[in-house]
Amino acid sequence: MVVKVYGPTRAACPQRVLACLLEKEVEFEVMPINLDEGEHKQPDFLLKQPFGQVPVIEDGDLRLFESRAIVRYIAAKYAEHGPDLLGATIEERAVVDQWLEVEAHNFNDLCYTLVLQLAILPKMGQPGDLALAHSCEQKLEKVFDVYEKQLSKSTYLAAEKFTLADLSHLPGIRYLIEEANMGHLVTERKKVTAWWEKISSRPAWKKLMELVR
Repeated sequence: MVVKVYGPTRAACPQRVLACLLEKEVEFEVMPINLDEGEHKQPDFLLKQPFGQVPVIEDGDLRLFESRAIVRYIAAKYAEHGPDLLGATIEERAVVDQWLEVEAHNFNDLCYTLVLQLAILPKMGQPGDLALAHSCEQKLEKVFDVYEKQLSKSTYLAAEKFTLADLSHLPGIRYLIEEANMGHLVTERKKVTAWWEKISSRPAWKKLMELVR
């Protein structure tokens, strides 16, 4: 059965879901939603996602939103497909969940705000708040310092293998590097650089980038 993914492929949160589907070798169909025209705020879409955000998936009779909940679901339901992204034991899964929470609460908001101020608003003809962007950059420096320390203990954030904890960072870091010109946040840290090179060179992510471009 084909999983339907509602949302633009260039948006970060849909990319998180699409990367997971590609890793798990699950067939999917992208249902484009034009954010610029406000399609995500229209009544028919609000029936699928009451907060008017992307992505939403439909997998048979299940409709699900919130990208991190979606990737957890995909990784669990299609456990026999592709690599194990959750962890093999309760303890391993707990550590993966821990770093997923770190990405959601310590990394994502700072990353989003930085990209918004430095890349998205200027493209829309609006001035970004450079003071706010600088503040976010300084806070992200500390987050990446934590990652550098963690990655000195293990090859990936949660384990010696690639998991959802790593996958969830892919869209945001790509935007930091390619859109916000904040690549130094990665390259100034040896372990973070090696980690980024590993996760961004995975075939599933490369395939997604081909679809996006």
